[in-house]
Amino acid sequence: MKKISVLGSTGSIGTQTLDVISSHPEQFQIEGLAAGSNSELLIQQVHTFKPKIVSVGTKELAERIAHEMPAGTKLYYGDEGLIEAGAGSDAEMVVTAVVGSMGLPSTLAAIDAGKTIGLANKETLVTAGHLVTALAKDKGVRLLPIDSEHSAIFQCLNGERMDDVDIITLTASGGSFRDLGRDQLKDVTVENALKHPNWSMGAKITIDSATMVNKGLEVIEAHWLFGLPYERIHVLLHPESIIHSFVQFKDSSIIAQLGNPDMRVPIQYALTYPERWNASSPKLSLAEAGRLNFREMDYDRFPCLRLAFECGKIGGTAPTVYNAANEIAVARFLNREISFLDIERIIEEALNSHNPVSNPPLEMIQESDLLTREMAGRL
Repeated sequence: MKKISVLGSTGSIGTQTLDVISSHPEQFQIEGLAAGSNSELLIQQVHTFKPKIVSVGTKELAERIAHEMPAGTKLYYGDEGLIEAGAGSDAEMVVTAVVGSMGLPSTLAAIDAGKTIGLANKETLVTAGHLVTALAKDKGVRLLPIDSEHSAIFQCLNGERMDDVDIITLTASGGSFRDLGRDQLKDVTVENALKHPNWSMGAKITIDSATMVNKGLEVIEAHWLFGLPYERIHVLLHPESIIHSFVQFKDSSIIAQLGNPDMRVPIQYALTYPERWNASSPKLSLAEAGRLNFREMDYDRFPCLRLAFECGKIGGTAPTVYNAANEIAVARFLNREISFLDIERIIEEALNSHNPVSNPPLEMIQESDLLTREMAGRL
């Protein structure tokens, strides 16, 4: 029986991870659960899975729900609670599904504790890829990607030599506004942006999909996961989201991973790797799919993706600024403080005002993150 901790258990990836685990109750045991503010759902999860460690976002929330914890369950809160639920548990594997850069310290702590990482928090590698990958290598810890695109590349590379790889291509659905021109984006609403045509995801990642920031974060994550320069990482618009990504080799052969848009598939693959278990997800029928469409990426239409490539190549603290500015801008858009197009403007202004530092230590990354958030809140 594999022991698992899930950080971000009440979010989209977290709930689907627990759904997969529920399908194989004799194979998994939940050791830790961590959530932010959704205490009602967290309490249901606690009574279903009976973890030894639980963490919530704040001290006030922990005090409010303490009486709901079963006997023998330890309750923590805040950043220390996230670390305790992962690194401090008996889990063999920690699924990091926390949204945003707050997942970085707990992921580093879990790696330092020797836990296998199921990585669904792309911001961890975006903001501190050099630190995370170096520590994972030093500790002999495997980073198993959960994002559908990175899981696809990981699967396509099974049994292959990296020396034989030419390029990797991440496919992009295009998000809620993929068929709209820039002039049509001026007055789009939050409700419009949250209607993703293919995937069921949380609000933040759905907005990121519409701006193409999500694909930009994935490009930077792919750079660190697979050790490839940005010139050998491509993005292709694929509206059906059937081909999740593909690898082209030096001999011009292409290996692709296909499947219906269902996050439970890459989640289960990470949980059961290197084995493949039966799943309840619907099987893909190419005959029913009929036709798959592809379009070259338009970097003028999606400037946030262009900015991701640019700051990824610069490296250092630049990707931290990109991510932090976006997190604040998206939150402000969801709160109806700014327009949709203001998101990309805030990101670009934050990057233009920043002087990147190469190979930053964790403290400098956190400082750059904080300063950028303050600036993005004022712009």
